[in-house]
Amino acid sequence: RRRHPITEMLDLAFLPFCAFLGGLGFLCVALVSAWCQHWRGGFALDGSLKMFNWHPVLMVTGMVVLYGAAALVYRLPPTWRGPKLPWKVLHGALALAAFVLAVLGLVAVFRFHNDHGTPNMYSLHSWVGLVTVLLFSCQWVAGFSSFLLPWAPAWLRALYKPIHVFFGSTILMLSMASCVSGINEKLFFSLKNGTTTEYKLLPAEAVFANTLGLLILLFGVLVLGALARPSWKRPEGDSLDSRQ
Repeated sequence: RRRHPITEMLDLAFLPFCAFLGGLGFLCVALVSAWCQHWRGGFALDGSLKMFNWHPVLMVTGMVVLYGAAALVYRLPPTWRGPKLPWKVLHGALALAAFVLAVLGLVAVFRFHNDHGTPNMYSLHSWVGLVTVLLFSCQWVAGFSSFLLPWAPAWLRALYKPIHVFFGSTILMLSMASCVSGINEKLFFSLKNGTTTEYKLLPAEAVFANTLGLLILLFGVLVLGALARPSWKRPEGDSLDSRQ
């Protein structure tokens, strides 16, 4: 069947956007890894400061990049045709992978704090971050129960869907806030007053990490913009979805 010209134009507009967004997400992961490797000493699993470095890498990779990719699954034009079940599985799998990385990131920071006698959960960054992960876990369980279990009734899916969409965007915004506040907090702790590279002097590390924070915000804003664009939403009324 011949496709509508508007749909063809949409494919041409959306696919370059996805390519750019994918490159931006990869750049965010590459930059946070380079920051921890070059300026923060690298990575380890021994409870040292090098173990802490897994925390920002895993959080940016999971709660921002993979989570953003999961949110945009249903904006891909191929998902508009045929049954939704394979795309539901992909959406849930990406979200689950993001959650696993987030949990590993929390393990890294709690292990580091406990081994060095540093109190846990005292900063605004830690509060926002933990709330984000807890909301994410509830979101995933509720989404799995409502949209993937075969015995979930249609009225329950219809009732929960707008709530799921709202909290999906909310969790992404909280993830962005957590990452940016965490980067800023780490710079304040590392580039203290009296050191040769104080934060207020804007050394190379500060410029690099500040740029990383801006790119994370840009990635999240673009994902939210794609989610809000009406022409990129999957058309409703798919009878195959109601029968699957």
